[in-house]
Amino acid sequence: MNTKVTIAGVEFKNPVMTASGTFGSGMEYGEFVDLNKLGAVVTKGVANVPWPGNPTPRVAEVYGGMLNAIGLQNPGIDVFIERDIPFLKQYDTKIIVNVCGKTVEDYVEVVERLGDTDIDMMEINVSCPNVKEGAIAFGQKKEALYDVTKEIKKHAKQPIIMKLSPNVTDITEMAKAAEAAGADAISLINTITGMKIDIHRRAFAIANKTGGMSGPAIKPVAVRMVYQAANAVNIPVIGMGGISNAEDAIEFILAGATAISVGAMNFVNPYVTEEIVTGIEAYMDRYGVKDIKELIGAVK
Repeated sequence: MNTKVTIAGVEFKNPVMTASGTFGSGMEYGEFVDLNKLGAVVTKGVANVPWPGNPTPRVAEVYGGMLNAIGLQNPGIDVFIERDIPFLKQYDTKIIVNVCGKTVEDYVEVVERLGDTDIDMMEINVSCPNVKEGAIAFGQKKEALYDVTKEIKKHAKQPIIMKLSPNVTDITEMAKAAEAAGADAISLINTITGMKIDIHRRAFAIANKTGGMSGPAIKPVAVRMVYQAANAVNIPVIGMGGISNAEDAIEFILAGATAISVGAMNFVNPYVTEEIVTGIEAYMDRYGVKDIKELIGAVK
């Protein structure tokens, strides 16, 4: 059977990736997961300078998932190029670097620095709901999304994936704006903005007040948005949001996703990505599917 998928000329051995911010650069997970078996590792967001992130507490458990307001804490592009890329190059997996910024110039600076490195693609995080500056505006206004995508494409040497926010009125408008500006692919969904209040302390559970909700509870919303986006554009879609097992992954693929990313469930079960790879193969074997491309967008 063939589990290979191609996105913007990059071939992946299978459609299983990690969701940015839930897997670091794979260093912490290397003792649990054989990174060679994954289609790609998508790194945590990287900025042009180190970001300290938000004040603590930054994570809270909720029904069916979690809230986080880490604030894209990261060591910056210098450390990333020196430490993380060489680590990932040891493995036979594709490297997708998630890029974050507060201004268009910030994004462009990181994209240009990555241009001379041996990575495969970039995922541009324009939709993190818990960074107050920049990202929220880019991810929620189609004109801003179009402008930042177009500018990044002028400077990018590798294909770019625009990561879309679910916190919008119409996801298809955002998908079309990214495509029109030259995005090579889109990924969705990022987290849904949520809030939790500790009734005993009468205080917010997270210092930031709001956080991004992820986990199984958001999956039906994510599947719906992936279906809508995949049917609105001609570029590949990478689906994510509440994927816990192979069945969830296949649901996204049937909805139109060429590949999928696993996020919050890595915290619950660090073996989950590898289990999903074997689970997809078992499903294909069970139903006599010779090529995974037969499943992509098969439900209309």
